Amino acid sequence: MPLTIAVAQYPTQKTTSRTIQLIENLTRKSASEGVNLLVFPEAFLGGYPRTSTFGASVGVRTDAGRDEYYAYWQQAVDLGDVSPEGLGIYEAAGDGTRQRLEAVARETGVFLVAGVVEKAGGSLWCAVVFVDPRRGVVGKRRKVMPTGTERVVWGVGSQKTLKAIDAEIAGEKVVLGAAICWENYMPLLRTSLYSQGVTIYLAPTADPRESWIATLQHIALEGRCFVVGCNQYVTTESLPSYVPGATLAQREMMEDDGDEIVVGESGEVVSNGGSVIFDPLGNILAGPLWGSAGLLKARIENVEEAVIRGKLDLDTAMGGHYAR
Repeated sequence: MPLTIAVAQYPTQKTTSRTIQLIENLTRKSASEGVNLLVFPEAFLGGYPRTSTFGASVGVRTDAGRDEYYAYWQQAVDLGDVSPEGLGIYEAAGDGTRQRLEAVARETGVFLVAGVVEKAGGSLWCAVVFVDPRRGVVGKRRKVMPTGTERVVWGVGSQKTLKAIDAEIAGEKVVLGAAICWENYMPLLRTSLYSQGVTIYLAPTADPRESWIATLQHIALEGRCFVVGCNQYVTTESLPSYVPGATLAQREMMEDDGDEIVVGESGEVVSNGGSVIFDPLGNILAGPLWGSAGLLKARIENVEEAVIRGKLDLDTAMGGHYAR
């Protein structure tokens, strides 16, 4: 049975509740179009605070920066994970986000993968959650190396969470793995995923450069796996309201009670998207999608067949003939 993958290239909404609502709406829309696996960008829930400094420089933190961090912390999600290392021990209720993701996956039959900003105490972590329609949250991993200024606000995740996920999607057994943004430049991290037999490699990101496409194509060829790159399309209109670069209109929208979805149709572009899907031989199946929000879809006839055909001449997985 064919498997259809979709990438949701949309900006985080002005509140976490509205972002979850957008996820629910897009999941239902995708299900109606035959989508089996739906992927959302890095930090989609909670938000990617592009252009923020949080008032931090070497030896100095400002009061305004602390206010900005508090506003960001308020938008982050609590999944109810009681493990200090974020290993997915869900013995607490959290804030209800986990339950809503599980409910819409179960309702639609769509397997969800979403980038989240997770809070634990006063700290924040960039993470990815895997939500199975039948089993609920089956995996979560935290970014092991935040990039540049991200380290001001995101903790360093445990390498113990770098685990692939076995799943059955559209009647086919697949192995999902995720590397977040510039983790994809870490050779040993990629090798860890290859060695776990990943067949669908997910790369949620905040990198909108054209050169990023070449990185993902290389990974598809190196790992002989499908690669799904997912980014947000963001303008100053759709930046979070606490970000200094957000437009006045976005700040004012935080004060009303409307239900409008912000897709960044006006304002200066700060992330031009670039979501893309590759097959195991590095061929583009869909995208790149530049310059607008939208859903990007690709239909795969047989995941196992495509992956094994690719490994005829290159198999970098553990025990493979190129694993040297």
